Amino acid sequence: MNPKLRIASITDEFSPQLGPALAAMQAIGMTGAELRMVWGKNIMDLSDEELDKAVDLCRRHGMEIISIASPILKCVLPGGPEIDPRFQQDTFNSKHTFDDQQRLLEHAARICEKTGARIIRVFSYWRTVEPQRCFDAVVKAVSGMAGQLKSSGLIIGLENEHACNIATGSEAAAALKAIPEENVKLVWDPANSVCAGENPFPYGYGLLPKNRIGHVHTKDCHMEGHKPIWGPLGTRSIDWKGQIAALMADGYTGWLSLETHWPGPGGDKMEASTICGWNLRGLASA
Repeated sequence: MNPKLRIASITDEFSPQLGPALAAMQAIGMTGAELRMVWGKNIMDLSDEELDKAVDLCRRHGMEIISIASPILKCVLPGGPEIDPRFQQDTFNSKHTFDDQQRLLEHAARICEKTGARIIRVFSYWRTVEPQRCFDAVVKAVSGMAGQLKSSGLIIGLENEHACNIATGSEAAAALKAIPEENVKLVWDPANSVCAGENPFPYGYGLLPKNRIGHVHTKDCHMEGHKPIWGPLGTRSIDWKGQIAALMADGYTGWLSLETHWPGPGGDKMEASTICGWNLRGLASA
C-alpha cells in the first residue's frame, strides 16, 4: 500500500508536542510536515532556538517541512462589511490584526528560509456578510504579497477557508483568475468548501484551474445546519476517492496533507489523526 501522492500532516493535529506527532506520522508513512502550532505556540511566535529544534526533530524523523501554516490575512478587513457570525473563526493562538500583516509576511519568509518550507499559507480576511465586496481587497493583498516574494521562489498558498471571504471552489477560481502571479497557488480544501455550502467534488473542483492547485488539505465532515460534524477521513460527505483520482488524472504532483479536525474517540486527537492518517494512506494508494 504505497501512496501514489506524497502524504503529510499539520503536526498539531496529532499532538502539540512535536516529537510524538512526528513519530506517529512517520509510523503511517508520512514524509511531510506542516507547522502551525508547536509546543503550544503559533508557528509565527516560535523563537529562533525553538525553530532550530523543530527543524532538527523533523530531519531526524525523515520529514520535509513543506508549509508554514500561517494565520496571514485571518483578520478583519478595515472598512469592510460586518463579519458573518455563522462561521467559527479558528485562530490557533494567533491574535494578529490588519496592521500586523506585513510584519507577519516578512517573518514567515524568514521562517521558510530557516526551515526549508516553500509554501506560506494565507487567507482572505474574516468572512463578511457580503464577501464579494471584499474581493478587490483580497486580490490586492495577495497580489502584493506575491510581488514582494517573487524573487524568493516561495509560493503564496491561498487557502479556501469557510470562515474567510474566499471559501468555495467558485470563489477560489474567481480569485485565481484575478491574481495572475505565478507564485500564487491554491491550497485546495474540499471540506472547507462543504462548510461554505458547496459540493466540492466534482462541482467546486471542476471550476478550478488545475495548474494553480499547489497543495491539498484532507479532512472530512457532513453539515448539520451551519455546523460541520467532523469524522474519519473518507467516511463523511466528500468523495475523497474520486477527488484524489481526479487530482492524479489532472497531473497534480503535490502533497495530500492531513488536517484532521475530528476530535476522535473520547476526544483523543492522537488516535483520531492516526485513524485518519491510515485512511489517507489507503486513499492515496488506491
